[in-house]
Amino acid sequence: MKSNPLAIKTLAFFLIWLLLSESFDWLHVSMGVLCAFGVAWFNRSREQTRFEIPRARIVWYYFWLVGRILQSGFHLSKLILHPSLPIDPRMIRQRTKLRKDAGIVLLGNSITLTPGTITVEVNSDELEVHAMDAESAEDVTSFRFDEQIARVTSSKETA
Repeated sequence: MKSNPLAIKTLAFFLIWLLLSESFDWLHVSMGVLCAFGVAWFNRSREQTRFEIPRARIVWYYFWLVGRILQSGFHLSKLILHPSLPIDPRMIRQRTKLRKDAGIVLLGNSITLTPGTITVEVNSDELEVHAMDAESAEDVTSFRFDEQIARVTSSKETA
């Protein structure tokens, strides 16, 4: 007996819907089935994926990013709780060494997830980032994120 991946995905999404909605009346249940099927159908397997990341690398990057987020969060908390509030906001224009769109998107999102920085604009290979102070901007200006993302996406991503 062959399994139907669309049915399995629909069932998984529907169970998530039920857990998150906590409503079991007929309207919510029927909307859940329709939405689950729609999401499963829209995300069905395709012949070829444009961008694949080895799982071990992305898991390593996830833990590295969580560490950066925690470190930046503690730094930002220290700034906010300091009596003189020693912030020095700045806008940074930074060219990225990454060439693939997926890597640039991951870079922009990673910067935004890190407390004290936010990606304001992305133009092909240049990002505009707002940072709360020089230490918050250091991850961007030192290309630390670029290097980590290049390791995740592929060793030949940077130019």
